[in-house]
Amino acid sequence: MHSLFLGVDGGGTKTDFVLVDGEGRVVATAEGPSSYHPQVGIAGVREVLAGGLASLFRQAAIDSGAITYGFFGLPAYGEDSEAQLSLDAMPAPLLGHDRYRCGNDMICGWSGSLAGADGINIVAGTGSIGYGERRGRTARAGGWGELFGDEGSAYWVAVQGLNAFTRMSDGRLPVGPLYTAFKTSLGLREDLELCAKLTHANSRDSIAALSQLVARAAHAGDSSAIGIFTRAAQELAGVVAAVRQRLKFERDEPVPVSYSGGLFNAEAVILEPLKHELEAMSGNYRLQPPIFPPSIGAAIYAARLAGQPLCVAALHALSDRNAPVAGRDASR
Repeated sequence: MHSLFLGVDGGGTKTDFVLVDGEGRVVATAEGPSSYHPQVGIAGVREVLAGGLASLFRQAAIDSGAITYGFFGLPAYGEDSEAQLSLDAMPAPLLGHDRYRCGNDMICGWSGSLAGADGINIVAGTGSIGYGERRGRTARAGGWGELFGDEGSAYWVAVQGLNAFTRMSDGRLPVGPLYTAFKTSLGLREDLELCAKLTHANSRDSIAALSQLVARAAHAGDSSAIGIFTRAAQELAGVVAAVRQRLKFERDEPVPVSYSGGLFNAEAVILEPLKHELEAMSGNYRLQPPIFPPSIGAAIYAARLAGQPLCVAALHALSDRNAPVAGRDASR
């Protein structure tokens, strides 16, 4: 019987499930809602995982005992010791065994983007975080949440965009495409209606989704929106630099850098300034598109944890079946 590796990539907007076999074939995929426990609660995470796993196993026509090993990448994992105990224990009754490990979803982004190779991945979805590995050493930076920072994330970009809208509305900034994008998309008859529309009952991911409007305005040439993405790139480059320092890359050593998360769906307006910022800091950064999406990264990492890392041929097989994905939902 083929080895089967389970990858679960949680997020603030959705949770992706995938089964990959040892030869690089995607056996089944499923999708569920947010597994961000500060928002949905521990019980909510359990419900999401149970539903996604059930769907996955039905598609593959297997029971959970067929899983060789699984990795559950969960948002906000490691930020609350009590919650972590619950998260660590949660998959066992759902799988009926303990052949799994839980960790932060930043690992999924890194493992997918670089196919498990040494280097750094920067995530800019609902939140932002950097993670990397080098010669057995691991390091992270950022990922503190929107209250403390998450600079360069989709949430951060959206908030900066909302601020620019208010400044355009009352004359502190010249009116540009960003103003029109927000007013039209939010259905505002009067600009001040923005306060009532967004102050109450708006989730973290619904605010983050407004980053798409900022991206649209930037592509239309809005100078304020372009400036927001330039500042986002500066913040993300700073996170990369902090991870590089902690991983102790040598001064002249090439540093592979990739990216994941929905903000990168904005493409050139974030990637070009990010490349510029990295090059300004060091000529050794090698910014490259992601090889696999984070869900596949989770399965690749599961295989590694099982002591059965996918061989080059299996990774090539996966690559043939999975076009590189720059990001996911803009709020991811």
